[in-house]
Amino acid sequence: MNLEQKIMAGLKTAMLARDEKTIRSLRAIKAAIILAKTAEGAAANRGEINEEDEIRMLQKMVKQRKDSLEIFQQQNRTDLAQKELEEIEVIENFLPKQFSADELKAEVSKIIEKIGATSPADMGKVMGAASKQLGGKADGKSIAAAVKELLNK
Repeated sequence: MNLEQKIMAGLKTAMLARDEKTIRSLRAIKAAIILAKTAEGAAANRGEINEEDEIRMLQKMVKQRKDSLEIFQQQNRTDLAQKELEEIEVIENFLPKQFSADELKAEVSKIIEKIGATSPADMGKVMGAASKQLGGKADGKSIAAAVKELLNK
């Protein structure tokens, strides 16, 4: 079952349960899927998006909501901040389990060892490999922080 099918099934369940936060979040995901399928480069894939692109799209949605959440909290808009939190929670259910800080450091140290990086000057090489390998399981900000910390030892 691909992401679109999961979203449609979840949307149907949420509508029957009258769960507004889930409905709102799933509709946002559905809209993003439709945009991705009708995007200019999607014609080459016959309107289909692969799992890697789905994960990237969901991560982008979570990042956007976290950025908005931060702004709303700074402006003391708890009502809007709560909506963003609810949407983040629903969207994250469709992402692979994220690495904890310790698991991320362990994976990044393996990548550093494999590449043979020794100094902060090698951060670009490590980031390229780490982003590719850990793509759906950690966000770029966390990966960069772990790489920076391990290379500065």
